[in-house]
Amino acid sequence: MFSLNGRIVIYAEANLSTKQSPPRQDARVPRAHGDEKRPARAQTAPRQRPQAADAGALLKRLVLSSNLAPVKSSQALPKRCRLRARAEFQKIYAEGQRYDGRLLAAFLRRNELPEHRLGVTASTKAVGKSVDRNRARRLLRELFRRSAAEMNALKRRYDWVLNAKRTLLSSNEELRFREFRRIIEQVAAAEQSRAQARPSGRAHE
Repeated sequence: MFSLNGRIVIYAEANLSTKQSPPRQDARVPRAHGDEKRPARAQTAPRQRPQAADAGALLKRLVLSSNLAPVKSSQALPKRCRLRARAEFQKIYAEGQRYDGRLLAAFLRRNELPEHRLGVTASTKAVGKSVDRNRARRLLRELFRRSAAEMNALKRRYDWVLNAKRTLLSSNEELRFREFRRIIEQVAAAEQSRAQARPSGRAHE
């Protein structure tokens, strides 16, 4: 019986040892909960910094794109501002005022429109072959288009005919704009002198 009881005791101890294993598993439960919190700590890590860097790079690209030159279609002179009919050119030559420069000659006639209009010429005699004439016309249109702010400062609106000279092709951009804006200044001075002459003329009357 003693040996049996010993067996029973040993069996009971074995059972106790096996029954104590679940508490060990339970003891791991808090560790499991602790492991569940670790991903949360990993999520709180500053992973948004790469996104901020990407946003900064995108902003730089947008700023650079905003500084790009407009497409050629948007730079074209509107049709309503172009002079094409031969009769219009002849009327400006006959009735307009001429301003001469080293690179071009400008003929102006006042119009009754809310905007300036442009006609350009580049003759074979003055400029040369076809490719040079086309380039000269393009340069004249660029002068007119990019000087809109200066021309709009004039008190009146005019029809302009710009005649290219051979020297226009060999000039740089700075020289071209300097000469054209000098012509605009001469037009403004002529407007001012006419405005000052009117009251004196009426006084004599």
